[in-house]
Formats: sequence, structure tokens, C-alpha cells
Amino acid sequence: MKPWPVRFYVDADTLGLAHLLVAVRTDVTYPGFQGKTVGGRDMPACPITDTETDDDVWIPVVAQAGWTIITRDQAIQRRTAEKIAVAASKAKMFAITAPGQLRNWDMLRITLRHWDAIEASIGENGPYIYKMTLTTLEQIEL
Repeated sequence: MKPWPVRFYVDADTLGLAHLLVAVRTDVTYPGFQGKTVGGRDMPACPITDTETDDDVWIPVVAQAGWTIITRDQAIQRRTAEKIAVAASKAKMFAITAPGQLRNWDMLRITLRHWDAIEASIGENGPYIYKMTLTTLEQIEL
């Protein structure tokens, strides 16, 4: 039987969110995910095995796989190296940028608020980065 296709990669900055999404979706992975079987089909292990993997290493791997990235980065607009890695690898990224300490529930609320837009973006070509808060979704310039 074919494995479930992965469509979304949740970064190590948001592992709590990743665990919540993997519990309810079969198309999500995260660094260190060992895989599991759901409904007789396999969810494959993530090729990014270490949560400490540098952005310039994991972003191209995830982009090459065609996965959309979900991450937490309040300062994404000022992170030149990360924006360069996204642009160079033609990655597709959604970054939770809401200020302050966010609990898993807060990150889940923000992500689900914009889930239709995240799903719709799958057909778009990268590179792009969208910043997300509970009330806004805005593409940033690379």
C-alpha cells in the first residue's frame, strides 16, 4: 500500500504545534518524526532527523520535496540568511509572527485561522514567505 503523501513540514521551532497537527492529519511531518501507520498506510519518517539542523540545510531539503513550511519566527522579515535560503531553494513558508510567548494552543489557533490559505498555496510556486498572526496574513518581500 502506498504511503500517505507529505505536504507540510512544521519546523523545530514549533514542535508542540507539529505534534498536534500530526495527530489529526496524515500529510504533516516535522524534524525527528519517526513515522507511523494510519489506516494501514504509512506516514513516512522525516528526512530531517535532528531538531538542531541549521536552516540553510533543512530548507532546501524541504523545498526539494515540495512541502510547505510552517514555522514560528517573530523576526522573519529581518532574518536575511533565512530569506536567502527560502529564495535560493524556492521554498514555500508560513511564519507565525505574533508577538510574545505563544502556547501550543495559540499557534494552533493562528495556523487554523489561515489553514484555507495555506492549503490553497500548495499549487503556487515558491519562493514565498507569508507572516501570520491571528488577524493578519501578509506576504513579505524576499
